[in-house]
Amino acid sequence: MSLKTKRIAAVLALILIVLSGAVVCYFYSLYKGLEGLNKTDSQKSLFAGVNAAEAEYTEPPKWLGTEPVNILLMGVDARGVQKGEIPRSDTMMVVSLDPERKRIHLFSILRDTYTDIPDHGKNRINTAITYGPNTAMKAVSDLLGIPVQRYVYTDFQGFIKLVDEIGGVDFYVEKDMNYESAADQHAYDIHLTEGQQHLDGKTALQYVRFRHDALSDYSRTKRQRDFTDAVARKMKRTTSIMKLPSILEKVSPYMDTNLTVNDMWKLASIGYQSTLEGSEQIPPMKLIKETYMGQAAVLDVSSRKELKDFVQNIMEAEKSVPAETPDSLKSGESGVTAGMNE
Repeated sequence: MSLKTKRIAAVLALILIVLSGAVVCYFYSLYKGLEGLNKTDSQKSLFAGVNAAEAEYTEPPKWLGTEPVNILLMGVDARGVQKGEIPRSDTMMVVSLDPERKRIHLFSILRDTYTDIPDHGKNRINTAITYGPNTAMKAVSDLLGIPVQRYVYTDFQGFIKLVDEIGGVDFYVEKDMNYESAADQHAYDIHLTEGQQHLDGKTALQYVRFRHDALSDYSRTKRQRDFTDAVARKMKRTTSIMKLPSILEKVSPYMDTNLTVNDMWKLASIGYQSTLEGSEQIPPMKLIKETYMGQAAVLDVSSRKELKDFVQNIMEAEKSVPAETPDSLKSGESGVTAGMNE
């Protein structure tokens, strides 16, 4: 072997070593970031202050990554909350993923839904998380009639960090939105203009929180489902995937989940190949019965059985539709495009 050939081989070997080291560091950082989201066995858990019965951690059944899984997403406003105190959930959604069909469905739950909170009587469903994630999952399971054994919990700051770390989202704002609150020292005022926008973390939070119109929480939950879809699409972009370790580092202090690292790996893989089949409000309009809890207005369900049948019919309908390769994967595109919002 000539001296020139040896030098080329040495350079190539050095490049390979550097690249291999970078790959190892990337996946190690990614693993540690995912591991940091699961705080169920740590003193850092956001739910360390819940009562003893709830705090006794119950590990969910092992998920093989082949059977359908339902995950409860909870967003809260933690401003002004004392240490150890858990605020009511501002947002509750269930992500239902079918790995076999490569399909995802979103159910957003109206926060004023009046329902049974296990071991705590009847109340608005957004109070369930104040007793801990297991209670919240059980309340949602009982309401929808499907098993919900995994959760992801975050507060406003976690949401803001996530959107900022993926570089914001291009999104169509369907109308002017304006709201001010002196009680919050104007920290979370809402000022958005109708039209195509590039939303960063703060403006995205304004969009998903706005409910000061005729339809109030009904339209807000629709906006939350649409924006969740937009974020998921943006997360599929290669630039965001490469930034995952940094994203996880930023959002970890504000998040908690009982998903294991293996669960998260499987979800990431399946989610990338899956399409959002649809999204629904829970309860649907036809099953809402307005009533009162003392002097406070709440939303009751006219028929619990019909609500469960409604959810089950959606799940069964999805199974009957042949699975297809997502258009974004066929074309090689996965970015967020203009006019995504319905």
